This record gives sequence, structure tokens and C-alpha cells, in this order.
Amino acid sequence: MSESNLSFIEVTSQKDIKNVFDHNIEAFSDSPDFKWSIDDIKKELKEDWSLYSVEVESEIIAAAFVKLEGSVLHSKNTSIKMQFAGSGFSHRIMDFFEEKAFELKAKSIIHYCAIDNFRQYSLNESHGYVKSDRRLGRDGLTTEWVKML
Repeated sequence: MSESNLSFIEVTSQKDIKNVFDHNIEAFSDSPDFKWSIDDIKKELKEDWSLYSVEVESEIIAAAFVKLEGSVLHSKNTSIKMQFAGSGFSHRIMDFFEEKAFELKAKSIIHYCAIDNFRQYSLNESHGYVKSDRRLGRDGLTTEWVKML
């Protein structure tokens, strides 16, 4: 699979929310601060997060969330489906967050990931993010990574 086949489609309808949920339910485990359920996805959307379906040739391989607050773009994403791991798509998701930040004229990006997701740690570092001391979520199991633009 080529990275050029990757597309990001904003999810706006109830049908699209269900499609993203259905395509991802078996692929993703819960993150510490977000459970993968229709109700939790809708809660995120009510809290001004935008949801994007990450697709390769019409197959949903991940979900990405962004939210602009002032001059800061907040971002997080689900893991990529296992059969697509190692294909460079995680890097392309990080590029998407940066493109979205420039489009929205954000001055920085904050990316959230699970405290034990060391693959994401390496990815964040390779994209110029610096880990902050903040811990989030009910049990402090989510880390915050910051990139100044």
C-alpha cells in the first residue's frame, strides 16, 4: 500500500459515525481516557472534537480527532489496524495534524497518547514533539506531547 492512497474524511453524519465505529470496533483497544463506543464518540463530537476517518482505498484503518482551542490544535488518534502497521501511515496521520494546524492558523499542536504507547512516543519525537509533564485522564494514563509551529 502506498501512502498516497491515504485519505482523511471528516465524519459528520450519524451513519458515518456508525461506519467508523463498526470498522474499528475489533481493531482498537480502549485508550485510558476514551472508550471506543458510539456514545463516547458522540460525546467527543459534542465537546467540539472533529472526527476524521482515515482510509486506504475506502477501508477505514484508523480514526483521528482534532479540536482547535484558541491557537492550539489538540489531536489524538486510534491505533492503525494491525494489517496496515509498518506502512508509514502513522507518519502520515501526524503530517495530517500539522497540515490541519497550519490550515487553522494554530501556533502549536498538543497530541495525546497512552502512557504505555512507546511506538507513539518514538513517532512523536520523530515529528518534533516534546513530552510535557502533564498526565491526563481519570488515572493519569494519557500523556501530552507539544509541538510549536
